[in-house]
Amino acid sequence: MNQEPEPEATRRRSSPAESSRANRRWWDRNADEYQAEHGEFLGDDRFVWCPEGLDEERARLLGTAAELRGRTVLEVGAGAAQCSRWLARQGARPVAVDLSHRQLRHAVRIDAGAPSFPLVQADATALPFRSGSFDLACSAYGAVPFVADSARVMREVRRVLRPSGKWVFSVTHPVRWAFPDEPGPVGLTAQNSYFDRRPYVEQDAEGRAEYVEHHRTLGDRVRELVTAGFRLVDLVEPEWPADLDREWGAWSPLRGRLIPGTAIFVCVSD
Repeated sequence: MNQEPEPEATRRRSSPAESSRANRRWWDRNADEYQAEHGEFLGDDRFVWCPEGLDEERARLLGTAAELRGRTVLEVGAGAAQCSRWLARQGARPVAVDLSHRQLRHAVRIDAGAPSFPLVQADATALPFRSGSFDLACSAYGAVPFVADSARVMREVRRVLRPSGKWVFSVTHPVRWAFPDEPGPVGLTAQNSYFDRRPYVEQDAEGRAEYVEHHRTLGDRVRELVTAGFRLVDLVEPEWPADLDREWGAWSPLRGRLIPGTAIFVCVSD
């Protein structure tokens, strides 16, 4: 039986339309494998910010249990909506949005076919909600790295938030883009320019993108947020826990104890 050739990995420009199309197909195609591989770590109703295992139950970046109760929360790039499920247990009123229909089907599966909060398939650059609909917005490695125009995501999130609304999201730490995406010793030597903004693209033999991930420097992110009308109040760089010995892709105890793997931006709308 002939196997599909492995996609070629490269750094090149990718338009908003190409990025959206490629990533929607990739997540629909790989959602089952992703949830099988990482579902135990993520849990069904746990809010985990990153591969370092920082848990919202402990971090409280969105607020205390009392502050969450009754608040409307938009989860952007929700996957199987594990974070939204945790928020619902806190008494919040979440809405989970994801580009991938298959990822949202896993949310339905976890809830045995009867989700207790809305699941919406939508692109993060065009959120289908009225302005000022939410008190809070969050994203744990969802949407932001996978869109070509992440500044537009920031503007959309700001639009749907009420005044003084909080927006908290986690992404791969920008400094990681200077290093090979390897969990072992090879991943400890910088080989790329941190300032090379070309996205990482996996493409087929005809050059069609199958997966796209976009890079922004820390300065780029801050400028996107400020321009959209946010005030950055904290930047969390989780340290690797001493008792965490599992790898997640290129995240590993070896790398995690030497260089940051995740950046969590905590913002408030002006």
